[in-house]
Amino acid sequence: MLITSLLDNDLYKFTMQQAVFHQFPNTPVEYEFKCRNTPTLDLLPLKEKIQHSIDYLSHIRITRDEQKYLQSLPFMKQSYLDFLKYFYLDTTKHVTLYEKKGELKINIKGNWLDTILLEVPILAIISEIYSTQKKHTNVIKQLKQKVDIIKDTPIHFADFGTRRRYSHKVQDTVISYLNEFYPQNFIGTSNVYFAMKYNTKPIGTMAHEWIMAGQGLEKHTSLRYSQRYMLDVWQKEYRGNLGIALSDTLGFKAFLNDFDLYFSKLFDGCRHDSGDPYKWCYKLLDHYLKHNIDANTKTAVFSDGLNFQKIRDLYKEFGGRINCSFGIGTNLTNDCGIIPPQIVIKMTKCNNNPVAKISDSLGKQMCEDPNYLKYLASRFRIGISE
Repeated sequence: MLITSLLDNDLYKFTMQQAVFHQFPNTPVEYEFKCRNTPTLDLLPLKEKIQHSIDYLSHIRITRDEQKYLQSLPFMKQSYLDFLKYFYLDTTKHVTLYEKKGELKINIKGNWLDTILLEVPILAIISEIYSTQKKHTNVIKQLKQKVDIIKDTPIHFADFGTRRRYSHKVQDTVISYLNEFYPQNFIGTSNVYFAMKYNTKPIGTMAHEWIMAGQGLEKHTSLRYSQRYMLDVWQKEYRGNLGIALSDTLGFKAFLNDFDLYFSKLFDGCRHDSGDPYKWCYKLLDHYLKHNIDANTKTAVFSDGLNFQKIRDLYKEFGGRINCSFGIGTNLTNDCGIIPPQIVIKMTKCNNNPVAKISDSLGKQMCEDPNYLKYLASRFRIGISE
């Protein structure tokens, strides 16, 4: 089977699940799968194989060693770890694969607590089944050539490539190699299983769904203040740990309007995931300056479609102005001579209400309800593409 460990997942899914466990345990949600390079990439013929691998997820349970590992992380709480002892991914109940207009569709539906861990393993399964139809090139040879671009620099980067990896084995090979031969640059991985296996740092805080979910929690907050509310709940849950805020769920302008002096001081920094990274970082620097905050005490995390030349250029521009860190995904784990699938699973409903991601990049916008999207944009005074 392609996934055999509950921890073969990104850290931020567990950190969000822990927050959901304590704050929103009975909240219904829905997610939808989207392939951004359809129709070039046809996944429908692979539906049966994908279904088989997804079905196997329900057999996986956390092991004692995995429990002990999570217990060693300072931000994990015993109440949540006790819950995980009995947790499993009920794919029969929560996951539906179907065809619509000649395309593969996937719907995930259920309580947020029960479904939040499904996204990454399902995407990794789809990516591996599609990608391994073709043999990969020499991964290590290519990897060395790429990483040597930054070898003699103080640049730090992490692996963010689980969801779009060529295969579990390729990601394993990449992390093992980086951990052994580039310890001065490679600082960890978002994948909890590999972080445990190679004794490297697990990295991650929150995903878009955390901010998106707030849009549907009308009993807790109004729509206009939902982003601010979810940032506040995050800090109440983690009390200073996991202090990197994702900044583009509703676009960076709307984020900065909510990211006031209080949050600017409270969070360690922000993560860029869409739009022009240079414009983004200059705006972030101006924001800290406006609030009389020394940007050298903060961190800018870049994670949008990076390669090693891009991170070298970004570091050259901003390395002396703010702490910079980089998360590299597809370029690490699926740069194998194929066109990698551009696949995502995003929340579409929370508490039976529509939710949306607007983003700062064309093509990354996601919402099933165009009327809601227009209303959301009007409440946050955001321009959206039709």
